[in-house]
Amino acid sequence: MKTRILYVEDEPFLGRIVSETLQQQGFEIQLVADGALVIKELRQFKPELCVLDIMLPHVDGYTLCREIRAESQSMPIIFLTALSETEDLVKGFEAGGTDYIKKPFSMEELIIRIKNQLNLSERLRTNASSDKKLGKFMLSTSRYELITPTTTHKLSSREMEIASLLTETTNKVIDRRDILMKVWGDDSFFNSRTLDVYIRKLRSLFAEDPQIELITLKGKGYLFMIRN
Repeated sequence: MKTRILYVEDEPFLGRIVSETLQQQGFEIQLVADGALVIKELRQFKPELCVLDIMLPHVDGYTLCREIRAESQSMPIIFLTALSETEDLVKGFEAGGTDYIKKPFSMEELIIRIKNQLNLSERLRTNASSDKKLGKFMLSTSRYELITPTTTHKLSSREMEIASLLTETTNKVIDRRDILMKVWGDDSFFNSRTLDVYIRKLRSLFAEDPQIELITLKGKGYLFMIRN
């Protein structure tokens, strides 16, 4: 069965070229040019991945990304952007994007990023049955939740990917570049800055348990420590 990709793009020429190329690569593509129709197509088409142009007319691409994420918590969302400022990219990730590619882009790079995101998504599904006890927390990879005795924190798919990598190596150093390559497929400056945002978010969540510490080791990586 072909992998279904929802492609949101308002530029007719680019939309046609990208759609035809991805179809030649064996993907099933649903091209949507109108942001107002995206959620309807999402529910009918049931894609396994979304490629989303952030700069859409008459609609805030970040808001649309959040709406897509509300419909599908774990589906990878690759956003296309002509913006290059770090804060713009971080805003896209905070809205629910799991990867990005800057315009103009090569089809080779887009295909690599699509395959990388699909592989990451499959790895999370494979590990979905193994909930992890972490101090007073329970990390539920099946429900994308970090559960405490008093509350439940919903995690994005990207937050879950990073949390899973950190907690796989409890009390051992994990190299920063290893996380970047496994999650994003490269260790660019923008991805590195975005990783910092996710680490700060996860550190604030785990701070509820004084026995847990997420330590940044400059020039090396991270140490997820649980004290007995």
